Amino acid sequence: MNNKIYHLSSCSTNIKILKQLPNLDKVKLFNIKENNISPEDLDYAANQLGSYEALFSKKAQKYRLLNLHLASLSEQDYRTHILEEYTFLKRPVAIINGKVFAGNTNASVAELIDEMSLLK
Repeated sequence: MNNKIYHLSSCSTNIKILKQLPNLDKVKLFNIKENNISPEDLDYAANQLGSYEALFSKKAQKYRLLNLHLASLSEQDYRTHILEEYTFLKRPVAIINGKVFAGNTNASVAELIDEMSLLK
């Protein structure tokens, strides 16, 4: 599996996180607005993290706009929504050395920085 990061280039939080990452030149960057996560990478990430829900952003404006907050979503629903609309992907999502990191919590970003520092 290649090292890659799915991010949103217009998101100030994502920009700030990318600036903190060592060895950024060793990974392939995907702006999800132009190239949403592939089904294969989404399935791999969900398998590593234990669910599609772990990769789903409930902070997305469309989450409430589409009344998804009122629905009982299945794992297949989460997968479908992420693949259909980039805004539902929690970001950034990184696949580094086979490990998956999702979201912008301090803990997730710290773990991502640590893993990326191992890249040669």
